[in-house]
Order: sequence, then C-alpha cells, then structure tokens
Amino acid sequence: MTLTASCGLEIPLRIEINPRARRLILRLDEKKREAVAVAPSRRHVRDAARFAAERIDWAATRLRSLPPQVSLTDGGLIRLRGEDCRITLDGEGRRARLIEGEPFMLSLPGDPETIARRAERYLKSAAREDLAAAVEDYCDVLGVAVRRVTIKDTRSRWGSCTSDGRLAFSWRLIMAPPDVLEYVAAHECAHLLEMNHSPRFWAHVARCRPHWKKERAWLRKHGASLHAVAA
Repeated sequence: MTLTASCGLEIPLRIEINPRARRLILRLDEKKREAVAVAPSRRHVRDAARFAAERIDWAATRLRSLPPQVSLTDGGLIRLRGEDCRITLDGEGRRARLIEGEPFMLSLPGDPETIARRAERYLKSAAREDLAAAVEDYCDVLGVAVRRVTIKDTRSRWGSCTSDGRLAFSWRLIMAPPDVLEYVAAHECAHLLEMNHSPRFWAHVARCRPHWKKERAWLRKHGASLHAVAA
C-alpha cells in the first residue's frame, strides 16, 4: 500500500499486527524508508490504514529530513572508520581488499550482481574485528569478562548487553569514526557491571572513554547517516 502526502511524496505503508499494542501506532522505518502502522489485531487493520493516512504528512516530514540513501554498488561512496571509501569492482583475484588513498578503495572484484552482499560481508567482518578488540581492551580496564560478542543489523540500538554477559553490536558502527565505535564498546562493557544508566554506570564508561559525551553526541547527530546505507 502507498500513501501520498500533501507535498506529493509517495510513501510505502506497511501494516503490522502486534497483540501487545494497546493502541494504533504510526512509526517510521528509516532503513526501508516506509511508514509502519501497528494494529493490535487483524480487525483493526482498516483503522490502522486510516490512522496512517491521517498522519502521513508527519511521516513525509521525517523522511525528507533523512540523509539520502547510499547503495552498496560499484562506484558507491560510503564511510569506513570515518573516512570516505569508494566501492569498486576493479581489482585482481577474487578477494576483497582495502586500498589506501583519498578516498580509500574497497576492491570487490567479481559478479556485479553480488557486490552489495559482498560489501556488507566485508563491513561486518571489519566491524567484528574492531569491536572484538575494543571489547577486550575495555573488559581489561573494568575487570570484567564477556561471554560472547555478536554483530547484527539492529534498528533502534547500537549495542546491547544481556545479564549473562553477551554483547551485540550494529555492524554499521564500522562506518563511524573509530572513537565512536570505541565508545559504544565501552558503553556495553560497562553494562557488565551495571545493568542501568546510573551515575556509577557512567563513571565506568568515563574510565574507558573520558570524552564519551562528545562521542555519544556524534552518534546522536550522525547515526541516521549510518542507517542510510542500504545493505
């Protein structure tokens, strides 16, 4: 289903059924660039569609404020560890290779139809390597142990920590400046000591990242640009 805002922008609408929802909800899926209407049950689907139509101008305003989407295609320009990086099919052999320069070049020789999947695989691998190293460093600083580190493509969180010591991170952090990735790693390691955001928790973060406020501010300001990369 597609709705048209008063500005003329056509917006795809997805309707989801969530029995835990107590009311109709309209949210925005920034990665897919579509509106999502949430209904408590199937009998509320029409109400959800009407609810979304009445508020589609809000969704249009939000969508127009988002940074342009970037595709993982031949010639596409992304950020890697905070620096410009251009994706290219040029290169020898079949292995992905990062070539230094201005900008960096991510060489992904092979089938053009699979370049997006291969670029995402490279970025996830790089994120896993950088985050694992950062987690190891901050676990040493805080005197804690982590059970497992996983890489995901989360929508609402850059990182998470479970009570049994499992940490998860968004692979998109590899596109941010290294200090920002390091802050998120320190943040989740601090949760191994405090599963809250109390003053004691932030004191642990500060032990690892004295300038964490600046690094968190960067993520809040530019995080949408990381989600604008279409995997």
